[in-house]
Amino acid sequence: MGRGRGGRHGGEPGHGRRAPDEQTGRDPGHGAQGVPRAGHGLSYAPSSVSQQLSLLEAEVGLPLLEPVGRRVRLTEQAEILVAHTEAVLERLERAEADVAASLTDLTGTLRVASFQTAALTLAPDVLALLRHRHQHLRVHVTHMEPERALPALRARDFDLVLAEEYPGNPGPRPAGLEQQDLLEDPLRLAVPEAAGSRGRGPTAAPRALAGHPWVMEPEGTAARHWAVAVCRDAGFEPDVRFGTTDLLLHPRLVEQEHAAAFLPDLLRSAQPAAVPLRPLPRGRNTRRVFTVVRRGRGSHPAVVACRDALLRAVDRGAGRARDGTAR
Repeated sequence: MGRGRGGRHGGEPGHGRRAPDEQTGRDPGHGAQGVPRAGHGLSYAPSSVSQQLSLLEAEVGLPLLEPVGRRVRLTEQAEILVAHTEAVLERLERAEADVAASLTDLTGTLRVASFQTAALTLAPDVLALLRHRHQHLRVHVTHMEPERALPALRARDFDLVLAEEYPGNPGPRPAGLEQQDLLEDPLRLAVPEAAGSRGRGPTAAPRALAGHPWVMEPEGTAARHWAVAVCRDAGFEPDVRFGTTDLLLHPRLVEQEHAAAFLPDLLRSAQPAAVPLRPLPRGRNTRRVFTVVRRGRGSHPAVVACRDALLRAVDRGAGRARDGTAR
């Protein structure tokens, strides 16, 4: 999908990557964030980034970095160069999309990164739909959380990222990327059987479990930040005894009465709930699921096909969830 990754005419994905300042001038560490962070984000050693910067400075004939204390930032001239570079990259993305759209057979490789519940519940249907409609399109799916996947998307390691955003915790909007909403995914409280008769209102239900153990995603994740905030809004600090990104484990711990949990409806299409589910307060009860591509790439036929397949997969999953045994 990227240069050398095929469009409608074939080709295997290219594995060579250019240094960050050759791509955008600031991807992903910009200004005072420093050379080490830029290199780390794209798996480059700081020495490699510095070497590329030196080459670019020699080509431009001007210094591109200036010291600020123990760090560095882009010069005014470098900022101008960055703005032009990003515009050029967007035009290249649009040009590649137009070329791919002019061909008759959708081939090549589409690389997708997805967080766990979307990969678990949507990817199988998406792959089946794409295989049926575009037999020569090769699709790679990688489980990766948005915090890591979005910088990798900018670095052209992926062509499309499935990401999530929790209420009250908006994620970053990296330059050079564009989003498209996929679904609003309701979030519910999963209650252990022994506590099933306690509070049933959106606020009363979490408060009734104030003294119960909880399972949540690990500290530092957007899901954990949101979940703790819901508990605090209900007037208590949760006793989090289990921390895991494996959402299949969350309902199992609830079923065995080891913990309470918050579960997304998206998960129910793959694993119908076998425990009572309670609504959450309005404004805190829905996460946003969306796709992200590089700016200018949204019209590429493979991206269009994937997004269409995702919408169809969401409809299929909603049907399965309605047929489930959630209580």
